[in-house]
Amino acid sequence: MAKTGYGKRSSGDEDPHADPDFAHLSLRAREIAVFVDHLADGHSMAHKVLADEHPRYGQQAIRTALNQLIDAGHLRWIKEHITLDDNTMRWVTRTYWSRTPRSEEWWAEFTRERHGKDVTRSHAPGLARTEEPQPEPAPEPEPAPEPEPAADEPSDAYLTLVELRAADRRMTLSESDCRALEPLVAEWLTRGATPNGVIRALTDGLPPTVTNPGGLARNRLETKMPPKRTDKTAASRPRGGRVTRALMACGFCGQDERTVWLVRGICVECRKEIEEEEKRAIPATFRP
Repeated sequence: MAKTGYGKRSSGDEDPHADPDFAHLSLRAREIAVFVDHLADGHSMAHKVLADEHPRYGQQAIRTALNQLIDAGHLRWIKEHITLDDNTMRWVTRTYWSRTPRSEEWWAEFTRERHGKDVTRSHAPGLARTEEPQPEPAPEPEPAPEPEPAADEPSDAYLTLVELRAADRRMTLSESDCRALEPLVAEWLTRGATPNGVIRALTDGLPPTVTNPGGLARNRLETKMPPKRTDKTAASRPRGGRVTRALMACGFCGQDERTVWLVRGICVECRKEIEEEEKRAIPATFRP
């Protein structure tokens, strides 16, 4: 299984297994395709790993066969930008496999449809390579001046209630409403809810007209209060996440369509390199 590498993911909506599934491929690529098709989701798709496990072919042969599978529309690498409920963000690169060969147009539409997908239970390592931003080294702290007395800053709970206006104007709260409901929202947050989760709970399924937004908010905050979480619960509960952007990426160098020109899932430079490797692999007597 992949740890930090590219993990196989089925694209779904495939034709049933049949003998001619990979008849359009060369014999070697056909064998590799059957091998990949039977791997479990999450298995590493790195050509070195596949070569270690395949009984007949080495790294170069696997790499060449993967190129043919990408060309034929069976494999694509897609970079997805994930936004989690705690407002952290990351890029992951996923390897999508389709037993049924797909056209460029089909893969382009598949990539577009990734936008907005809920990936709460599928953004974990093993099914994707996660690209975590590297923190910059912190500068040496300078002596801070004595702080001046300042007014109390609003709490996260208070700011969450203020944000309700932007989420749905029917739930516009007054200053007194925000102050009165602040302790309830604070309790939600201590129990593991996020500000976005509180806002969704207060705005989902509203009636066409809300005459008393403060009263409605209090009722929902009290009746929908999440249970107290334990340390064990907090550690095991997956963070909610959605795909906020998806881009096609080269199956070999990993660069996406923002920086390279992709031709059937492989960038121009990698395609040239692969073609050169294939030429060097052919004995001179068999070259045209």
